[in-house]
Amino acid sequence: MGLVETKSFHFERRVSLFLEKWAKRRKMECTRQPVAPFRDNVLISHHSPQAKRTILLEVHQDTVPVEGMTIDPFAGEVRDGRLFGRGACDVKGGMASMLAVMDRLNREKPPQAANVILACTVDEEHTFLGVQELLRRGVQADFAICAEPTNLQIVDTHKGVVRWLIKVPGRACHSSYPQEGVNAIYRMGHLLNVIEQYADHLTRLEADPRLGTPTISVGKIQGGVSVNTVPDFCTIEIDRRLLPGEKPEDAPLELEKFLIQHPVIDFPFIIEPSWLACPALKATNNHEVLRRLGSAINSVTGKHEILAVPFGTDGSSIAEAGIPCVVFGPGDIAQAHTKDEWIELKQVEQAAEILYRLCTAD
Repeated sequence: MGLVETKSFHFERRVSLFLEKWAKRRKMECTRQPVAPFRDNVLISHHSPQAKRTILLEVHQDTVPVEGMTIDPFAGEVRDGRLFGRGACDVKGGMASMLAVMDRLNREKPPQAANVILACTVDEEHTFLGVQELLRRGVQADFAICAEPTNLQIVDTHKGVVRWLIKVPGRACHSSYPQEGVNAIYRMGHLLNVIEQYADHLTRLEADPRLGTPTISVGKIQGGVSVNTVPDFCTIEIDRRLLPGEKPEDAPLELEKFLIQHPVIDFPFIIEPSWLACPALKATNNHEVLRRLGSAINSVTGKHEILAVPFGTDGSSIAEAGIPCVVFGPGDIAQAHTKDEWIELKQVEQAAEILYRLCTAD
């Protein structure tokens, strides 16, 4: 959660402090993992003497910014069975359901319960630093549930994402003599036209039967210093969505090869190292968690579906580390990041019951 105090960013610090106090009041085991300044993963654990397995519940603490919202982002208003506010859907509703499970396990201490680790990680919305630190420290589990809004359905595969920056240089001069300079923004215009052709090229590649084709999008552009100066630089930020089997490190190289082969690109450009890389979640080695979670969902809602989605989650990093993982939680992804974000409280309650049954099933 991006909170600002005295002009300095405190990121998830207050959320982490709340989680730590919440666990300590209940005398539950709680540890913090420093990830970056003001950014700590918080791990809350329940140990069961007769446990046959260990389950990892993972949920991120951060949210996207609040600019453009039409409701008070932090009021937590409840209307018509819905909780409104930034992060209500993505993903504090899922976090609330997981906290409810941990609280109930701690109070009731069912003898057949699994060992359960609730990992509340940081920085999912930007660079996935939190889950990477969690895995670097060697967390172990038989399988994992990653909380995201899935409408109480199971997501077993999703696209990955890699993001990087491209810079085009130019030569600055006064705008009254533009012929004396080299306009980097004009150059970038040519580059963007070719990237649009590359986007079309991706749509003609072999499609995944559930996820479709890979995609690319340019989401941000910056250039120049003033209107009366010919710009000597222009940069763009690229978002490339990956299919299972694609390597994040290959995506920038493939685009570079496409660009340099095009005759209109007769000027230099610089591809910066990617600042975010998240693999796709593959539907492999997850039969036990699919069966167990599916049974728990059916016992509460009567039925479930197994879905593939285009967005990325912490779940793929967990699966890449060798822990079978699926994505599950209350809320609809269509409400995430919106100007009036909300979640149905009934789904939060149902998610808590489903996950409790998962954690206490033989």
